[in-house]
Amino acid sequence: MNKTVNINLANVLFHIDEEAFNKLKRYLEAIKRSFSGTAGSDEIIADIEARIAELFQERLENERQVITMKEVDAVIQVMGQPEDYRVDEDIFEDAPRSEARQGSRPKKLYRDVDNKYIGGVCAGLEHYLGIDSLWIRLIFIFFALATGFGFIAYILLWILVPEAVTTSQKLDMRGEPVNISNIEKKIKEGYDEVAERVRGVDYEKVGDKVKSSGRTFFDALGNVIMFFFKVIGKFIGILLIIIGAATLIGLFVGLFTVGTLDIIHIPGMDLYSIFGATETPVWVVSLLTFFVVGIPFFFLLYLGLKILINNLKSIGNIVKFSLLGLWLISIIGLVVLGVQEASAHAYSGSTTESEVLYLPAEPDTLMIRPRSSELFDNQENIGFNHMTLTYDENGEQLLFSDDIRFDVTRSSDSLSYLKVRRHADGRSMADARERASNIRYSYALEGSTLSLDNFLTTGIENKVRDQEVHLTLSVPEGTVIGFERGMRRHIGRLTRYDKDIYRGDLVEYYWVMGTNGELQCLDCPENMNSSWRIDNEDSQIIIDENGLDINMSDGRESFKLKIDENGVEIKADDDN
Repeated sequence: MNKTVNINLANVLFHIDEEAFNKLKRYLEAIKRSFSGTAGSDEIIADIEARIAELFQERLENERQVITMKEVDAVIQVMGQPEDYRVDEDIFEDAPRSEARQGSRPKKLYRDVDNKYIGGVCAGLEHYLGIDSLWIRLIFIFFALATGFGFIAYILLWILVPEAVTTSQKLDMRGEPVNISNIEKKIKEGYDEVAERVRGVDYEKVGDKVKSSGRTFFDALGNVIMFFFKVIGKFIGILLIIIGAATLIGLFVGLFTVGTLDIIHIPGMDLYSIFGATETPVWVVSLLTFFVVGIPFFFLLYLGLKILINNLKSIGNIVKFSLLGLWLISIIGLVVLGVQEASAHAYSGSTTESEVLYLPAEPDTLMIRPRSSELFDNQENIGFNHMTLTYDENGEQLLFSDDIRFDVTRSSDSLSYLKVRRHADGRSMADARERASNIRYSYALEGSTLSLDNFLTTGIENKVRDQEVHLTLSVPEGTVIGFERGMRRHIGRLTRYDKDIYRGDLVEYYWVMGTNGELQCLDCPENMNSSWRIDNEDSQIIIDENGLDINMSDGRESFKLKIDENGVEIKADDDN
């Protein structure tokens, strides 16, 4: 067990082992002695401490980790020993410095404000790309004049790329190792440059310049542009906060509402159980949806806060990666549930039963009559896509559907048959057939009247799986058939007839089964195939072999349109 010490290094707090602290302290004291009496020694030492703090931060996995001798030795290895850079300029002025630790490092992109014309972008790119800044400036000017992109790109780089302020940043910009030697060299160059400027200054011109202006035109322009974009950035930050917060609040309210309704069984929530292919509770699905949608909007909110608050504390990598993992798990969960839901309709199965209908020996007309139930006229029933959740006479829940199809065909003998095919979907063929067999449907033959239920029912445990019933009535040639009006919407596409009318209009007439299996109309108008007519007191529309004739009038205005072999005739009259 070792004692630890808290230290403040370049305004950064570190926990360090006592033995490692003593070694670091001796190291820094040796550096101070090495640079004692050197111009700019305070700035050199401050930059060295800042660089050491950066190296420590790179090696720490979290804020609670303690710096040990291992980290201190590694930093000293990078920075070098003070005696390696103690230079007596009078003796070793011409002697080359050791290059043992001067290996090249990857360059970092910064704005070089020391050699700037506007924002230092081109000067920074010169160091990063190794291309003279003059050519980079010409490229920006060309694209700015040609497409406007150069101006936009420059502004974006001005905003996004930080400027090289500290000595460490300036060395990173040039790709030079940030160690004691280079920090000392860089600061001495700065002092030499300042001294040269002081020796060669024209004090009269400087005085005039100070009197006329304290800043250059580009400095002022740069400040205006930066202020403008900072305002836009703050506005974007506020917008991101509003969007993220509103979405999270809406999701939370929705999750709480759905979960509460599911727990207390509010009417309407039962639909989820009859449609869902899995037994997953609705609140679990809502929670997964909340994470999938809410986590990205939480980071959007966090980004907006980072834009508005410069010193906002980070939520930490543990929280970030935990949220990312939770988001991925939620997506996988919803995908699995979606696949299971889709697989519930992967197969279609059916069961078929056929029964002989013993009609009277000399029937008058075989009437097809729909039969409904008062149990399903309740307006409180909840339904979707032909399927309704309702209650029977005992108060038990069941599923009800009016998806019934009825066709008439010719039988192959002198008997009449009624074939009932029950159909349903399922995740397998066996599952689909089982659900189809659980469909309840009934009919009755009373004399020459065939009564057919216009509905089907099934238990809620069978769920909504596109249940339907298809009826096929096969009658011998010469059988006369009539339909009651309630059969209009149930007549299917397999029924063949000899008139050019809609299938639903079969209920308006009587039909006889022909030799070719086609129903032949007994009381249809002779010209119904060749004409179509609507008459009322205000309008008349006739479509026949002569063409189209439309006459419309409301007492004040009249309109006439006629299209025939002679062309198009349009006439409009206004009595006013």
